[in-house]
Formats: sequence, structure tokens, C-alpha cells
Amino acid sequence: MIVYRISHTRWATKLSASGNSARWNSKGKMVIYAASSRALACLENVVHRSGEGLESTFKVMLIDIPKRLTISEIKLKDLPKNWFEYENIGICQSIGDKWMDEAKSAVLKVPSAIIPNEFNYVLNTNHPTFKSIKLVGTEPFKFDPRIKN
Repeated sequence: MIVYRISHTRWATKLSASGNSARWNSKGKMVIYAASSRALACLENVVHRSGEGLESTFKVMLIDIPKRLTISEIKLKDLPKNWFEYENIGICQSIGDKWMDEAKSAVLKVPSAIIPNEFNYVLNTNHPTFKSIKLVGTEPFKFDPRIKN
């Protein structure tokens, strides 16, 4: 399965994690976020960058998750009603941190907080099977100037 990540060109040459906190991980947890489509990856960038810096040079990273890997999944039915609201980010981080600590899989499928019925993938760079996940290509990407926050 191919998943997508849009990154500044200088960071698009390898799969590496920053350790910054985000929706499904707390600070220091080394994960990479990817999306199920280029369009979702674009929208996630726009939201998280607050529309700033979109004129920089970007690449779409094409990341291959081998079919043989186990993919854990967070189901909507298992989340609180307003899980997607920023005030509830701690709930999501606890769930993601627990998944990392249990180390049952290198990939966690999570619902998108911005587009209903779409999914993102969290990749645990410290999991033993992460090494089988490969960056298989990059494509130039330019945010359309009409996209604004």
C-alpha cells in the first residue's frame, strides 16, 4: 500500500521523525505521519501550517507499507464524541503513545480529524518492522496559491 506525505524538499529524502508532538503522539515519540491520498496530505499540511509557508519548495513522498505488515487501527466507535477537537488532543496522544509502547505494529491507521471517513497512517520508526517500510519515490508538489487558511 502506498501512503503519502508532503514535506519540505530538504526533508523528503528519507523516512525520519522529528519527535515533535502531534495528534496521535506526545513529544519524544518518534513517528511519521502519512495520509491515504495526496489530497488529504495537502489538506493536513494546510491545516497544520495555518496556511503559512506554503510558497516553499515541497515534495510528495510515496511511502510503501508492505502488505505483510500488521496495521493496527483506531476505530471511530472507540473514540469519544468530540475526539477531533483540539481540547481533546491529549486523549488521542494517550491512545497513540499506548500503541507505541505496546509495539504490536509499526503502522497505526487513524481517522482524519479534518476530513470525515478519510484516514491517516502513523508510522512508528522505533518498531522492528519499520525497516521494511520504504520511501519509494518523490514527486514535486506546489500548493495552489488559491489555497488559504
